[in-house]
Amino acid sequence: MLQTHGVRQVLLLILCVGFQGCAPKQVSQAGCSSDKDCKGNRVCEASRCISPFNQAQMEAPSETEVIKKGAPPFSMFGGDLANTGRVSVSFGSTPPKPLWTYKLGFPIVGGPTVGPDGTVYVASHGKSLHAVSDAGKEKWKFEAADRIWSTPAVAEDGTVYVGSDDDHLYALSKTGDLNWKVRLGSCRNPTGFGPDGTRCDVDGGPVIGSDGTIYTGGDGIFAVWPDGTFRWKMATEEHVSSAVAVSPDGTIYGGSQADAVYAIDSSGGLKWKVRLTHDVESAPTLDADENVYFGADDDNIHAYDRDGKLKWRVVTEGDVRASVALALDGTVLVGSYDGKFYSINPSGDVKWIFHAAGRIHGPALVDPNGSVMFGAQDEHVYALDRKGRLLWYLEVDDDVDSPLAVTNDGRLYIAGDDGILRAYQLSEK
Repeated sequence: MLQTHGVRQVLLLILCVGFQGCAPKQVSQAGCSSDKDCKGNRVCEASRCISPFNQAQMEAPSETEVIKKGAPPFSMFGGDLANTGRVSVSFGSTPPKPLWTYKLGFPIVGGPTVGPDGTVYVASHGKSLHAVSDAGKEKWKFEAADRIWSTPAVAEDGTVYVGSDDDHLYALSKTGDLNWKVRLGSCRNPTGFGPDGTRCDVDGGPVIGSDGTIYTGGDGIFAVWPDGTFRWKMATEEHVSSAVAVSPDGTIYGGSQADAVYAIDSSGGLKWKVRLTHDVESAPTLDADENVYFGADDDNIHAYDRDGKLKWRVVTEGDVRASVALALDGTVLVGSYDGKFYSINPSGDVKWIFHAAGRIHGPALVDPNGSVMFGAQDEHVYALDRKGRLLWYLEVDDDVDSPLAVTNDGRLYIAGDDGILRAYQLSEK
């Protein structure tokens, strides 16, 4: 019979395997100036070599700790946990009224999100996250150590989560104070370009689960408790650059640059993996039956069932990096790098195609009437009715690769490569 100590060692071994190997206890080493001065997978923080993972970080919060609940609509990528892009108000038949602009000065790729009090959060390649009032005035600004590609996420209590190319996930209070930051992955170069400099970039998400867990991508798919401790990591062969989707039963779906899509159970175990021929940088979208829709650099729009079996594919003429929007009737709506926007029946039959004048990178939004809105690299934002007819368009000063956001009171927020956040009021006509 195993003694208590032996049982504990076995349990620790199982935990280590689940985390792709256990790091040693934190060890300090004086005089480091970069990660290269540290041994193994330790990193240099405040001139000391420490392990990026430790046992305390992997433990769940105690029962007495308060879990921050999920987020209100359009306070994270995709608008909801399924990434459907659905909004509660009509886009109207006439162009929206411009309200104000706010200049960040650097390209914006991650979309704007809106907190419970109406504050707009938007980040840029200028390494900063901005909190902007609903009147267009800066409330505060937070500086990371590298560019930010991700869309911020805001919890119900106002906590803001954002990832950066400095390999960290940040949690900020609603007043802009740093609650915590945690380094994800074990890349030796936390900043810079090249395979090792970008593999651990935290730009896939973040997404807030219904229990407050934060899911994000880097050199794998991570689950982090709201207090900044690790819940689990599922390692992937290559970088995860897009947000995940979470089903009601807690299954997590994500794609990676390893040409694969993964279904992961709530404890971090792999349920299934689909291998493709090219990168998957489109965030998966789920319908009510947990069918999974996504695009890939193989120029296809894919549909799989909840067990990982192919339902259909639609071929385009370019990479598909936008996430799919789903209308209430199940219509699949997504743009491609071929400059075309596709409307597809749930059965996989193409209903109509709209031609823009540039590539379409960002995801679309869909209103209760089935009308759709999206930005393109032709410096326009388009609104189409459910039959693909143009309702209206807006001209901006540069590409619109960023996701759009619409609030329940009809506020539309647009950001783009010109580094400007724009606010509009949608028409009710």
